[in-house]
Amino acid sequence: MKRLFSILAIAGIMAFGTVNANAYTTTTATTTVATATQDEAAPAEELGFHQELKKRFIEGGPGFMGIVLLCLILGLAIAIERIIFLNLSTTNTKKLTQSVEDALKSGGVEAAKEVCRNTKGPVASIFYQGLDRTDEGLDAVEKAVVAYGGVQMGQLEKNVSWISLFIALAPMLGFMGTVIGMIQAFDKIEAAGDMQPSLVAGGIKVALLTTVFGLIVAIILQIFYNYIVAKIDSIVNEMEDASITLMDLLIRSKK
Repeated sequence: MKRLFSILAIAGIMAFGTVNANAYTTTTATTTVATATQDEAAPAEELGFHQELKKRFIEGGPGFMGIVLLCLILGLAIAIERIIFLNLSTTNTKKLTQSVEDALKSGGVEAAKEVCRNTKGPVASIFYQGLDRTDEGLDAVEKAVVAYGGVQMGQLEKNVSWISLFIALAPMLGFMGTVIGMIQAFDKIEAAGDMQPSLVAGGIKVALLTTVFGLIVAIILQIFYNYIVAKIDSIVNEMEDASITLMDLLIRSKK
């Protein structure tokens, strides 16, 4: 998982570097096209989505736009790692419970522990910890299940707080870029000594691009965050139900 996170982060940084490296080339090409348009009055071609996105990114300023892009890259890397981990942690609880019950009837606690040992996921780990303490009594089993359930919940929620941080940070950085862009626009107006529409419109457009980009990043990460939280809640509910079922199985086996 750490390797996946590193690869995604490096790929995003390389992509960001490519955008910055092409900034000067794109600006020069835009100036050339504008000059040719004035001379020949030829109709301009519509830009594709990738070209339009790159153009808007450069117009918004690589400083704040790059930081917001970094929030998106890191947030997506963590989100993808969590989604993969949670999907691997999902098990068929009913099938596992039935297998443990059959093993308890046929081979006892050791057979049930072997079933849990060969099954992946937090539910199987909780079952194993509970079965491992059956000799100490049902109270010890219950305490072990509760304690290890908290450990597994912490593993499920690992690094999720970073996603919520990037969700809050992206629009805040966008708003900061907007405020700084507005200040720069008014500085140009003050230096020119005249409120020219081109100065005002250009400065406001550049300033608002950072806000738009920050909001887009927050929306994308929010979707992933809600999915991850819902997945964690589902697994936790399965863990709680399975813990109660395990206690019932042990009580019946004792009788």
